Amino acid sequence: MNEGWALRLEYDGTPFIGWQAQRNESDADGRSVQSVLEAACAQLNGGVAVASIAAGRTDSGVHAEAQAAWVGLPSHFTPDTLREGLNFHMKPHPVVVLQAVPAPPGWSPRFSAISRAYRYRILNRRARPTLLLDRAWHVRPPLDAAAMREAAAALLGTHDFSTFRATSCQAKSPIRTLDRLGLQQHGDLIEITVEARSFLHHQVRNIVGSLKLVGENKWPIARIAQALAARARQAGGPTAPPEGLTLIRVEYEIDPFATKPDIA
Repeated sequence: MNEGWALRLEYDGTPFIGWQAQRNESDADGRSVQSVLEAACAQLNGGVAVASIAAGRTDSGVHAEAQAAWVGLPSHFTPDTLREGLNFHMKPHPVVVLQAVPAPPGWSPRFSAISRAYRYRILNRRARPTLLLDRAWHVRPPLDAAAMREAAAALLGTHDFSTFRATSCQAKSPIRTLDRLGLQQHGDLIEITVEARSFLHHQVRNIVGSLKLVGENKWPIARIAQALAARARQAGGPTAPPEGLTLIRVEYEIDPFATKPDIA
């Protein structure tokens, strides 16, 4: 008998074409995180295909520290054996299950989520990245982090974010509420943390690309508020590259992952 399992996953998005499975995937053209997970699930399900649902469809090159997913697998597994079995079958791909727990009745990783948080990292120095290779946007010219932080304040709250959504975004409404938009600088590293119930396609990366223009003094601080008010993608800055973006948290009113993960 199968039951629903809630999974918390971590992955390096560099070699993946994104979360969502695509038709005719191949090792030559790239795999999706979803297809790697579902292939591992099938190995534990007698070869029978298993569908999965995730909290968010991260793009190609985007990482995750705490992606949430649902899968239907036999109930005879224990959380530990399921986690270890999936991790074994997902080798050598850079994706692991951190937690596997029985999903609460009616729980959906996507629709039950009450908050999602992303972190974007900018490495602001002349020297190329080594330890943060494929983990941060390398920006050589000095950035004014204080100006970026001041400009970002205009985006907090509920707004029409048409300026910061991808032209291909399929969301029915451009209205979103940013509950948090924080910017901290630690030496050469600038970290931007954004939290909301849900996001538009490329919203975070388009915000970061615009804030970079402020940091370079190419835009005045007030330009961010003006761009937001324009409600037009062409009024915004460029889309920041994917490698700096990481899904760091998904929160639920009834959190199946509330217990401390077993990392033994």
